[in-house]
Amino acid sequence: MGNDIFLIGIDGGGTGTRAVLADARGRELAQGSAGPSGLALGIEAAWRSIEAASAEACARAGVAFDWRHCVLGCGLAGVNHRAWLNAFRASAPLAALAIESDAYTTVVGAHGGAPGVIVALGTGSIAAALDASGACRIAGGYGFPSGDEASGAWLGLRALSYAQQALDGRAPLDALARALVAHTGAPDRDALIVWSCEANQTAYAQLAPIVLAHRDHPAAAHWIEQAGIEIGRMIDALDPAAALPVALCGGLAQALASAVPEPHGARLVAPQADSAHGALRLAEREGARLGLTAPR
Repeated sequence: MGNDIFLIGIDGGGTGTRAVLADARGRELAQGSAGPSGLALGIEAAWRSIEAASAEACARAGVAFDWRHCVLGCGLAGVNHRAWLNAFRASAPLAALAIESDAYTTVVGAHGGAPGVIVALGTGSIAAALDASGACRIAGGYGFPSGDEASGAWLGLRALSYAQQALDGRAPLDALARALVAHTGAPDRDALIVWSCEANQTAYAQLAPIVLAHRDHPAAAHWIEQAGIEIGRMIDALDPAAALPVALCGGLAQALASAVPEPHGARLVAPQADSAHGALRLAEREGARLGLTAPR
């Protein structure tokens, strides 16, 4: 890398890590990916994944990887846990480091750093709003099974209940129920009980595509409608004045956009960029603060 400064934005969660590499002017050079880096999985593991994703991005850009010439911006799951955050900072291999939650970097990326609201819909869910002062507020995201409304796991939990009822005659053993039971591989009641006891949030979320594939089914249509209502409630909690644009993000965003009721639906905009690019903005800001790069 010589004496050049490079900016790296990291989106780190429980399923994977994405890195975006840019030059000192913020021009994107390459991207990389690696395993999970959510802090709940361990500090050393998080840094290993971040380094692997960053090194891959550098390799793709044709530059040598060296932390001494990097400014790193991270949007990570788990930074609200103070002890984890302190341990992560203490283990940092570089001084030029800015860290925020992945919700924060998602809203920054989605609206280009301008005020706005996001609702992130994937295995879990969370909503965030950025105001004109730069303050970020959060709604939802309390985790499965008590929270994470409108998420894949939330839909999957309702779907499994339907499959259970179908197996013992309380609901029809129709195409939706058969598809759900087939996915679990459970041939009978006892096997389905075992599956439900062993299943984690990810396993429940894997039922969501079946729900969406049967969205014309009365039960699936009801769950999807309820998901839209829950999305609207998160938006209202963060922006009661209905003054900010709203972007849906994550793997279920496109599938659930049509379920968002009015007047919220009319406020939906496409996200400008993702969480990794929001983290890149953190790196740009930190580089300028340290005098390593020129502010944009």
